Amino acid sequence: MALDKLLENEAQAEIERIRADAQARAEQIVAGAQERARTLIESRTRQLANQRQAELVRARSAADLDSNAQRLTSSDTLQAQAFKVSEQYLHSSVTSPEYPMILAKLISEGLQVLPNAEAVEAALSEHDAVRQALAQLGRTLDVRVNEQVKTGVRLVGPGGKSSIQNTLTGRLDRVRGELAPQISRLLAE
Repeated sequence: MALDKLLENEAQAEIERIRADAQARAEQIVAGAQERARTLIESRTRQLANQRQAELVRARSAADLDSNAQRLTSSDTLQAQAFKVSEQYLHSSVTSPEYPMILAKLISEGLQVLPNAEAVEAALSEHDAVRQALAQLGRTLDVRVNEQVKTGVRLVGPGGKSSIQNTLTGRLDRVRGELAPQISRLLAE
């Protein structure tokens, strides 16, 4: 029986050794699996964080673009209103007592370019002011009706072959491109 016991003890020891090896191998497999899982989770977490950050950047960019577009639209609208108010003011200036002096200046400038002008054209509602301006300048020119010429005058050369128009609204139109950036800057401030 001693041999049986001895064989049984050896078999039991071998079983324990195999079991211990299996347990160690299982622990290694589990540890490797846990490490791979942890690495995968960390990688996926970084990837999701990067995606979230990229989406935030895209959202901020889209919001900035939208904000800039709205600001530009608002600026354009306000700029158009500013020019409209300016034009209304210029149109209303034709009834001011100073308007004949303004016309005298416009006529004088026109005569520098077209000194042999024989007629002045203006809207009918501005004829009295044109006559006063001509009197201030000591000039006698034929005054004609032209309803297309408002807030200023159009001087006509001999035979109607040449002319020059000098109006307040025309001046505003000529400087519109130069004033637009300044108005935009003022609106932005």
